[in-house]
Amino acid sequence: MTKLSFLDLASVRINETPTDSFQQSKQLVQQAEKLGYHRYWVAEHHNMQGVASSATSVLIGYLAGHTSTIRVGAGGIMLPNHAPYIIAEQFGTLDAMYPGRIDLGLGRAPGTDMMTARALRRDHQGADDFPELVNELLHYMSPVDEERLPAVMAVPGADANVPVWLLGSSTYSARLAAQLGLPFAFASHFAPDQLMQALELYHRNFRPSSYLQEPYAMAAVNIVAAETDEEAEGLSTTLIQQFLSIIRGHKHKMRPPVAMEELDWSMSEQMMVERTVSARIVGSEATVREQLQAFVEKTRVQEVMVSTPIYDVQKRLKSMEIAMRASK
Repeated sequence: MTKLSFLDLASVRINETPTDSFQQSKQLVQQAEKLGYHRYWVAEHHNMQGVASSATSVLIGYLAGHTSTIRVGAGGIMLPNHAPYIIAEQFGTLDAMYPGRIDLGLGRAPGTDMMTARALRRDHQGADDFPELVNELLHYMSPVDEERLPAVMAVPGADANVPVWLLGSSTYSARLAAQLGLPFAFASHFAPDQLMQALELYHRNFRPSSYLQEPYAMAAVNIVAAETDEEAEGLSTTLIQQFLSIIRGHKHKMRPPVAMEELDWSMSEQMMVERTVSARIVGSEATVREQLQAFVEKTRVQEVMVSTPIYDVQKRLKSMEIAMRASK
């Protein structure tokens, strides 16, 4: 059986608000827990009308509060946007509220455009200092000597039981995760080009640590599952429109599916979108099972993070169920 987890951006649909999105995310995380998904992550993005997961740690607390067993975490926190001390306090607090259920994935991009990055009031030279930021965060979350307390201590945060992951869409974080002995997750759901290179580099250079004795890798994949291949292909046009909007520099809310022939895109745009979403699995249960098995055999990942950008919430819940059956 392939271990499945779930990625959510708290997508905002046309004519809806973030309030609606959070209610839908509550349904999704409860479904994920019921079906046996291992973890449920939300990602930090900013200044995007269709994404409501900007206050990531707050949303994690909300979702963890409406579940009881599933791991809930960040996939991820864009660390250059924040002081590591604050993140240690936030996730230490979450761990104190929901012991043993919180994950912290870290990314080095701002998760937004440069104007919004400036509005975040952080020096985005910080992306170049990502290794130092990660080490600082790990320091604040490490155990303390009660006899010699540090001058600056994260409370809560110190000695928190929160696994720290490094996330990436290139080889940079793969190399750093290997060096630090941390688990690694690759964002092949939107940047598949360097997937195999990053995973090979991570496994080859991994150093055992107090965090992890053996390498542990996960890859994110778009999975759109339905009763038939034809229905799934139709539902996947929401994903296509999503990336077409990004390529054009738009920030639209999530759009309903359309007929494939109604997609208004140039040949170059089509090639760009197809390349961006090449790591996708679309189809019936049998098709998903075959393609998921092939993906796991190719990558040798221990876990697959499923992104399911389907407009209709009930169909999204159904896709989650089909994907889980297909993983067994």
